[in-house]
Amino acid sequence: MERAVGELPGVGADPDPSTARLRELLGLAVRRNPKRAHLLVSNVLGKHVPQDPTVVWRHGYELGLRVRDLLGEDEARRAVVLGYAETATGLGHSVADGLALAPYLHSTRRSVPGLASAGGFEEAHSHATSHLLLPEDPALLAGDGPLVLVDDEFSTGNTVLNTMRALHQRFPRTRYMIVALVDMRSPQDRVQLAHFAREIDARVDLIAAARGTVLLPDGVLEAGRALVARHETPERDGAARGADEAPGGTGAGSDDRELSGTGLVRGDGTTGRDGTVLGTEGVVRVDLEWPGDVPDGGRHGFSPRHRTALEAALPRMARRLAGALEDAFGGDPRGAGPAGDVLGAAEARAKAEPRGSRTASPRPRVLVLGFEELMYAPLRLAVALQAHLHADIRFSTTTRSPVLAVDDPGYAIRSRLVFPAHDNPDDGPGERYAYNVAGAGFDAVVAVVDSAADTPALHATHGLLAQLATHTPHVLLVVIPSYVPTLTATATATATATSPPAPAFRAGTLSALPEPLRGPDFSSYAPDEVGWLLQDLSDTELEAPTEEREEAIQQGGAHYAESLPVEYQPSAAYQQLFHAALGGSAARIAEAVGTVTETVLAELPARGGRGNGRRGGPPRRPVLVSLARAGTPVGILMRRWARHRHGLDLPHYAVSIVRGRGIDANALRWLAAHHDPSDVVFVDGWTGKGAITRELAEALDAFRESDGIVFDPQVAVLADPGSCVRTYGTREDFLIPSACLNSTVSGLVSRTVLRADLVGPDDFHGAKFYRELSSADVSHDFLDAVSARFDESGDAVDRRVQQILSADRAPTWEGWAAVERISKAYGIHDVNLVKPGVGETTRVLLRRVPWRVLARRGTGTDLDHIRLLAEQRGVPIEEADDLPYICVGLIHPRFTRGATGADGRAVVGP
Repeated sequence: MERAVGELPGVGADPDPSTARLRELLGLAVRRNPKRAHLLVSNVLGKHVPQDPTVVWRHGYELGLRVRDLLGEDEARRAVVLGYAETATGLGHSVADGLALAPYLHSTRRSVPGLASAGGFEEAHSHATSHLLLPEDPALLAGDGPLVLVDDEFSTGNTVLNTMRALHQRFPRTRYMIVALVDMRSPQDRVQLAHFAREIDARVDLIAAARGTVLLPDGVLEAGRALVARHETPERDGAARGADEAPGGTGAGSDDRELSGTGLVRGDGTTGRDGTVLGTEGVVRVDLEWPGDVPDGGRHGFSPRHRTALEAALPRMARRLAGALEDAFGGDPRGAGPAGDVLGAAEARAKAEPRGSRTASPRPRVLVLGFEELMYAPLRLAVALQAHLHADIRFSTTTRSPVLAVDDPGYAIRSRLVFPAHDNPDDGPGERYAYNVAGAGFDAVVAVVDSAADTPALHATHGLLAQLATHTPHVLLVVIPSYVPTLTATATATATATSPPAPAFRAGTLSALPEPLRGPDFSSYAPDEVGWLLQDLSDTELEAPTEEREEAIQQGGAHYAESLPVEYQPSAAYQQLFHAALGGSAARIAEAVGTVTETVLAELPARGGRGNGRRGGPPRRPVLVSLARAGTPVGILMRRWARHRHGLDLPHYAVSIVRGRGIDANALRWLAAHHDPSDVVFVDGWTGKGAITRELAEALDAFRESDGIVFDPQVAVLADPGSCVRTYGTREDFLIPSACLNSTVSGLVSRTVLRADLVGPDDFHGAKFYRELSSADVSHDFLDAVSARFDESGDAVDRRVQQILSADRAPTWEGWAAVERISKAYGIHDVNLVKPGVGETTRVLLRRVPWRVLARRGTGTDLDHIRLLAEQRGVPIEEADDLPYICVGLIHPRFTRGATGADGRAVVGP
């Protein structure tokens, strides 16, 4: 270090006696920055210095624990954690992990056109100064609970003062907490912060892992510029292009490094170790199947529920990444045995290198490299990877901050990769950097970027990936979907800042709505498969005998959604029928799933909406909203198809719609606040006579009138035998095995409940999770059997979609007309008691009091389960020739308890 920066006499750390860890935490380097010559380089931040990811995460997490202890549980629940871009985005998020109870937001330099900022401030010494605060929920910063501000270091405290001053004017509060790895303020700076706290009449606490000061001599800026000029002349920059002059490379010897061994590696005409020009052909892209409703970070807010969902998904994603690395290594680094050539090379390197060398390890060295503000997601992925890969894993991130690189053992920045920005930044093109990567002996680098940064510039021959390929045998790319707030949330934020909330939102309703329920806490589905916009009523007794429910419903004393039928427990014979039906129809269902999904993707551009969000943002993608419960397995299958065929990770939610009561308006409000309503595609399993299709259209029309928000009323269904919709997988009426059962094929979730004493005006509709039925659960059997047939269905799907898109798909409502004819012919005079199609007929036999079943003459195995259920319930089956469906179920039209079936026998339970 002395040889590298000795020309700046007096620069050094003067630690407080109580902070002996200061030199352990920090190194010193020289900035290429006209505002500040020195840079404190943290060894535990995960930015400039590759470090054990657990070490990085735990430093923030333990600071968060200290904050929680100081605040207490009640205040911790009211707090908001705010981190600073770009270096402290991961640290702040880790502090929020330790605090556990509070949401997290970090400042950003990436704008979203049209999205109103909740605040902004300047960081005077930074290379890029302007910070924006862009929470999607405008209420996030509006509370009066403690605000916890997190930065990697406090040098003067001016950044914190600027932040508190800007936010206090808009959102005054009585308590602030400042958290940092190191507090390097001078005594004068400390006095300045204390004066400011008295000025705003607020308590300000400060927690740091270590304290000290930086002593700078006069003329330090000029001396720093001279040192940068000495080590980074254009001639030396050109000489370094394409060459590995980093530690351990083929550059100048140590005696000459002060003059020529700058460690600078540029990306123009990038060459590999064998001298060949590299693009990114050898880069392996790894799809982690990132959970659809977990943001990529805290740029627009990250709630405790997001944290729970991410924690549940991390082991699965880490296993996928470990498998990709194993494939790249050609062995099994997860075990104790050899892992192919890479591990053998690592062992040889460990034997050959001096004891204590930074690359001496018997395991392969893997770097997980984050991207500028995207620090937390790759950090947590790297931590999780340590449990699944027998390797020496390190973590760091790229940065926009220019720092002098000098290959000297005592200097903090020994090498630098230079490459162009690749996320279309607001301030235009420029250089970006990765420090201490070149020459570090990594056997693989996993580059983690968000989808906004997955651009041609990333993959260019002079881009980051090609640069990495010159220094490691294996480069893997992980792309996490960029989360971009909707303009609906923007409008809400603007309205909140300028006027009272609209009456439909009833002041505070939106911010009070919880995040979606997810498995395994609610449903047996994986947390990333679906988010349930429901409230959990599992502890409420809602079941009533079928006969009692039917009598109450028909006499007008109750609505069917106010109670639940007793869950049908299938016999061994019926379970056998289900599995046989599944085996026989899985390919047919897979083709229908592919067809409806491809149709939805093809139709999306015609829906209008707000386009691609901010410049350089990801393309539009449908937001699947299944109508619980029958639509939910279909929505999951559509999501799986989109991921399997196109690599798309579609958001998927389940909402309640109740005949005669409409759709859950609060669920619509939540969707509008988190997504563009024009991207929402409602999904159901099948159509019968089209009653729910009509109910949805009427409900959305009423919602437009009340809230001014427009959703497309079109429904995408797997099967449309009633010709009620435009978007479908097939118009044939056939057995969909998910219709054969109730909760045990639907994630163990009941049908939805809407009852005034349980569901208030600001609540989601409810449902139950039948955990006690887990031994009979076949939900995943159904999904996996159909998903396994996706590959073989591709060609048929392509042909079918082409036919559908070129055909006249206007609904004819043929099914509704048939129902009216049947109702009249059988003297029922109530179309709600006529349930057409195999799916609806199954529901009649499972949930209602059936009267008779009409079956299309000559129908084969598609009706085997109907025949079995009808026999169990003493219900006759009549064959007919003119049905547009293969069967129709008729509910007993004049039911009272003790009523008999059409054959005179007493109704018996299944």
